[in-house]
This record gives sequence, structure tokens and C-alpha cells, in this order.
Amino acid sequence: MRLIFTDNYKMLSLRAARYLAGQIELKPDCNLGLPTGSTPLGMYDVLVRLHQEEGLSLAEVSTFNLDEYQGLGRDHPRSYYNYMKENLFQHVDIKEENINFFDGTAEDIEQECHRFENKIAASGGIDLMILGIGRNGHIGFNEPAEELRSHSHLTELAEETIKANQRFFQEEEEVPGQALTMGMGTILKSDRILLLASGQSKAWAVKELMKKRVSPRFPASFLRVHPRVTLLIDQEAADKI
Repeated sequence: MRLIFTDNYKMLSLRAARYLAGQIELKPDCNLGLPTGSTPLGMYDVLVRLHQEEGLSLAEVSTFNLDEYQGLGRDHPRSYYNYMKENLFQHVDIKEENINFFDGTAEDIEQECHRFENKIAASGGIDLMILGIGRNGHIGFNEPAEELRSHSHLTELAEETIKANQRFFQEEEEVPGQALTMGMGTILKSDRILLLASGQSKAWAVKELMKKRVSPRFPASFLRVHPRVTLLIDQEAADKI
């Protein structure tokens, strides 16, 4: 695992965006795995500026988002699709048909997960996966457990995750308790992985990640078995290592 330290969140966002832009320039029709949450917001802001000011094009790029809340449709203001639309998609030249998401309203969840997995496989796999890390070490919505699911699936969100996501909702009761997510096996099939960690609240998770053991009780630890992972962190997230 390669470590890159940055002074602050602004520099982390700039480095992450430049890293992603480099992948696009290297392979304009690349497949990107994209996260949501607070950490990647700065990265998306820089990507928009690179598109508008430096001509970075996403016209041939395909994206696969990590997860979506169960029960929320694309038009729901708190859906992850809407998050991506507001923070990236509507500001760049990506084609709608190249944007791939779980359908949070699908009646047959198992079939929907198979559809998503098959779409990734048919596209040739993910070239670069961008990840954040949860305070409890979750990746995507793969929560700490006795064992982890390899492929995309419906998962119950940990109470800590629900509380952390409350900032995006008016009330904690509004936060969905389930989500569709890529499994760890799907994530680990990516050619390269860029993991972002920012802020004091992620310092414990980063410290745990630095330990050599791999355990489903700390899902992020499975990234240690991937040969091409880069961990990009700011000073606050690095506070305990």
C-alpha cells in the first residue's frame, strides 16, 4: 500500500482529482468506481474546475457508484444518484448512458445486484476505484461483520453509519437502514484503488488500517491484499500513526 500525506483537506482533494484526471488522460474510456459522502466532495469540485477551465473531458468515461440507499429512487433529493448529479454529473460532459447506479427501488434486489455485477463485467471491469473509509472501517456499505459478502448485495447499515449519515437528512429517522452496495470481492477486482481519508474522525480507522491483520470485523483491512492501493490522507487523519 502506497501512502501519500497531504497538509490539509484542500490539498487532499486536489491530489485526488489530479490522480483521477491522470487515469482519464491515460485511458479516456476508462471505468471509474465512485464514492459519495463528505470526503470526496472537494475532489468532485476540483474535477468540475478541471473540466471547465482545463478541458478535462469525461465524454467517454463510464462510472459505477459504490452504493445506493434501498427505497430511494433517482429523483429523491437524498439519493446518492442525486448527490452525484448535483456535485459532478450535471457540471461535466459525461453521458447519461455511461452512468451506472443501483436501482434503490428495485422489487427484486437479488436480480438488481446481478444486473449491476454483470454490467461491470461486461464493461471490462473497473480501472480505478475511488474509496472513502468509514469511522468503523466500512468500505462502501460493507459493514464490520463475522464474514463479508463478496458480490453486490443488500446490507443492513450499522447504527454508527446511520448516525454519521444523518447530516445529509433532516432527522435520523429519515436515514434508510438498508443499502445496496458493491461487495468487497467486486471492489478488490478493480485494477487500481485510491483510498481517501480526511479529518480527525477517521484517524482511528487509518491507524487500524496500518495494522497487518486482515479481518471482516474491519472491512478496510482487505485492501491490504490488493497489489495497487494508494492511501491519500491529510494530517488530521494521520494523527494516530
